[in-house]
Amino acid sequence: MGDTTDSTLRLIQNSVPMNISTTTTTIVSSYASSSILPNFPLLSSLIAFALAQSIKFFASWYREKHWDLKQLVGSGGMPSSHSATVTALATAVGLLEGFGGSLFAAALVFACVIYDATGVRLHAGRQAEVLNQIVCELPAEHPLADSIPLRELLGHTPPQVVAGGFLGMVTAMIVWLITCSGYGA
Repeated sequence: MGDTTDSTLRLIQNSVPMNISTTTTTIVSSYASSSILPNFPLLSSLIAFALAQSIKFFASWYREKHWDLKQLVGSGGMPSSHSATVTALATAVGLLEGFGGSLFAAALVFACVIYDATGVRLHAGRQAEVLNQIVCELPAEHPLADSIPLRELLGHTPPQVVAGGFLGMVTAMIVWLITCSGYGA
């Protein structure tokens, strides 16, 4: 296998007028880290997600005066953790790789799927609310009367999505200021 790699590298070096081995070494060494901590976009996204879920958890406690652990992992509510996560990712990629590159374009398009949080999922939650009300009004002898209620809090309102996006953008910028001074970007 080593002979194949060496001959392939020699073939590439002889056919391209630049120093491929130096370029390859630079690319591999800059992306081959096995630690998550230097991965600024991933770190920013995870922190934004954790912050959004924590905000929901403490807001629920403040409103209802009891701890609801489902808020730490549940969907729906203010702010949108999905929006915070993908916006932090897109912002971090833009800060790290540049806002004019194809990697940022891919992250931005990925972030645009937050439409799903306000559209389909929000309406599915509203339909679940109506269906749960209908099931509650069924007579006790009806076969569906004992059905487990559907989850109603699935999607987000536009203000929840905007708040999540803002949280994600700010999180990425703060993490950038704290961790990325050594990147040289």
